[in-house]
Amino acid sequence: MLVGVVFSPDRARGDPGAVRAFATAASELGYAHIAVFDHVVGADPAVHRGWSGPYDVHTTFHEPFVLFGYLAALTSLELVTSILILPQRQTVLVAKQAAEIDLLTQGKLRLGVASVGTRSSTRRSGRISPIAVHD
Repeated sequence: MLVGVVFSPDRARGDPGAVRAFATAASELGYAHIAVFDHVVGADPAVHRGWSGPYDVHTTFHEPFVLFGYLAALTSLELVTSILILPQRQTVLVAKQAAEIDLLTQGKLRLGVASVGTRSSTRRSGRISPIAVHD
């Protein structure tokens, strides 16, 4: 069984030294992967009345692909997105970035994605469509 760690956004608070220390410690402790969350922007409690989630607009979320570029230079851990919200990103750019990270890390990227995730994307499409996955 392979066990990994989750890099929570509250771990580093934008401190590159803390990111490095966390990844190095995870690797030295024998973990197999590091998973990161994705939020392009956080929820603003002033706009979303009643918001009670653990993260808000002031929470620092590192951009996953940029973070993975940094982590790949520091460690050989598998890099995992948990999850990448596709409607908030340009699909072709995500594909290119993911392919590049996977190439440069010699296959150490595990990409988890969501095809929906925002009310506006769901409202726009009116339905959830399956995504074809190719190896």
